[in-house]
Amino acid sequence: MDPHGSPARVGRDGTLSLRLERRGAATVLAGCRFTLPLQVLAPLALDGPALVVSMLNPTGAVLGGDRLTIDVHAAAGTHGLLTTPSATKVYRSDGPVAVQDVRLVVEPDAVVEWIPDHTIPFAGAAYRQHLRARVGAGATLVVVDAFAAGRVARGERWRFRLLESALSITDADGSVLHDRFVLTGDEQWAGLGFAEGAPYFATIAVVAPVPVPELAGVAADAARPVAGVRAGVGRLPRRGILVRCLAETAPALGDAVRAVWDAVRLVAVGAPPVDLRKY
Repeated sequence: MDPHGSPARVGRDGTLSLRLERRGAATVLAGCRFTLPLQVLAPLALDGPALVVSMLNPTGAVLGGDRLTIDVHAAAGTHGLLTTPSATKVYRSDGPVAVQDVRLVVEPDAVVEWIPDHTIPFAGAAYRQHLRARVGAGATLVVVDAFAAGRVARGERWRFRLLESALSITDADGSVLHDRFVLTGDEQWAGLGFAEGAPYFATIAVVAPVPVPELAGVAADAARPVAGVRAGVGRLPRRGILVRCLAETAPALGDAVRAVWDAVRLVAVGAPPVDLRKY
């Protein structure tokens, strides 16, 4: 209860603000502020030029009523790779929706790779997220937005209360991409457009200063041979591509995301695959 006798708000407000700068040939984390339930591990320089920053929620999951805000500013010429240590769980909530807002600013000639593991909404969970990115001239952005239909091994497919995700990318000329879905769970139906029975799905958006047909071609070639996956590649009106994946299992989803990411990374960034060493 607050001092006036009103019920306290359910959930917590978490913030994370990161600022990447170029110093010599390296990208450094020049600014980092966070409040729980958001946190980052110490940044790493693994294989290649990217600074790897792992974001995590030390409380173990996203809870109903949580309001999470992530801001990332990548200065000109920097290269940041943002990921998570594992999948993000969203717990059941009979009350307020959990919300996450992400804002990415990718300055000219910078590279940002947003590669979190997939999100798992538990039965009864209510979760809404929106990722907004502004991409400068000559910059590259790779975004992965992946989900499970629930705790699949426990039979919780499509039993969340609400799952909503929006992805908006703009540049100096206006909108590059706006993609959004809103799903309400129901035990009686099989999923997203019935999802062809697949309980895992992912969207991969790539904006890069390379020919769009080349991006589309390497993405399609990379996804095609992955077992247990159906994928399609579409060209954005300019600057990039959008990839959709349906997967039969979590490992198949991970394999598909990894295959597409590795392929477009080589073309868009000129960098080989990077081992994130999570396991």
